[in-house]
Amino acid sequence: MRTVQSSALCCLLPASFSPALHCLVLLLLCITPRCQAVQAENVTVLEGGTAQISCRLQKYDGSIVVIQNPRRQTLFFNGTRALKDDRFQMMLFSPTMVRITLTNVSVSDEGGYFCQLYTDSTHHQVATLSVSVPPEIPTVEVKQEAVEGGEAELTCVSPRSKPAATLRWMRNGREIPGVVSQQDNGKTFSVSSTIRIPVERKDNGAALNCEALHPSLGGQNRVRRYRLDVYFAPTVRIIPPSGILREGDSLSLTCSITGNPLPRTTQWSKINDTLPERAEISGPTLQIARLSQSHNGTYLCQAQNNYGRAADYYTLLVYDPGAVVETHSAVPYAVIGGVLALLVFTVICVLIVTIWCSVRQKGSYRTREPILTWY
Repeated sequence: MRTVQSSALCCLLPASFSPALHCLVLLLLCITPRCQAVQAENVTVLEGGTAQISCRLQKYDGSIVVIQNPRRQTLFFNGTRALKDDRFQMMLFSPTMVRITLTNVSVSDEGGYFCQLYTDSTHHQVATLSVSVPPEIPTVEVKQEAVEGGEAELTCVSPRSKPAATLRWMRNGREIPGVVSQQDNGKTFSVSSTIRIPVERKDNGAALNCEALHPSLGGQNRVRRYRLDVYFAPTVRIIPPSGILREGDSLSLTCSITGNPLPRTTQWSKINDTLPERAEISGPTLQIARLSQSHNGTYLCQAQNNYGRAADYYTLLVYDPGAVVETHSAVPYAVIGGVLALLVFTVICVLIVTIWCSVRQKGSYRTREPILTWY
């Protein structure tokens, strides 16, 4: 970005101007103030880039031209290097233009560069060099650990920029308001933005973005992506085998565990007893070969981390194939016996009622017979 600083337009008037207008402009611009023999251009460049500093000369007559840095050290004297700094190079020295370049620009190079022309009187103009410092990708600092049911406190930091960068937190395309602070480090600025958000277990792994916006980036923001780490107590679930387990079968129980951090060890035990001799534990899996009824009981899986403990249990019931068949074969006989007993009882009741009714009827007949008298 360049702006012409001199007001020496009177020396650049087109010939097409009418004499009257030409004289009027000369009176306004060339008498008060005088025509400038030197013009300089302001320059803005990104840090680390190359700055081009130009000085325009008007009616140069071979006089001495000196270019000085902001500390008034002479860089070039009539096109000859005067200061031993290889970053400065003379690119053009002509009767109308002097141009130098400065590579690997830093903020310490900012300031006014003097273009001086020594004629009958000294003429000079200042080319102001401004250095813009774009922010790097910001960093995220965890101020408070995110624990289930609590709050997470995160700070996004852009340590160096000029002008000061703008920070914003984003989640699922929505901005999260933060508390912004800014510190002046001399020629650059450090900026931070802090957010506090409530967290639950489901928020573990949620994606957050911290974006640094800056005019020098041309809309291409610098983004730090962060995955939310929420700590929570473990959950435990035993995955049971399918079907009925019989003597001689093998048992395999897997303990499915979640938690953050994930528990490193899994504890298997048998309630009110010790684990069988043939029990083998491999990580979260318990295996017992050649089951017998002596293995019956309740098996417990436990896991623990810094935020809590959890457990699940499985009750093992091993069936004896012989006992199962015997039990099933005895059921029909019991049913048949019960039915027969009911039938016998019903028959007896019917007979008793029948006999009782018959006896009662005979007694009634005897009562009604006429009395015969024999003479």
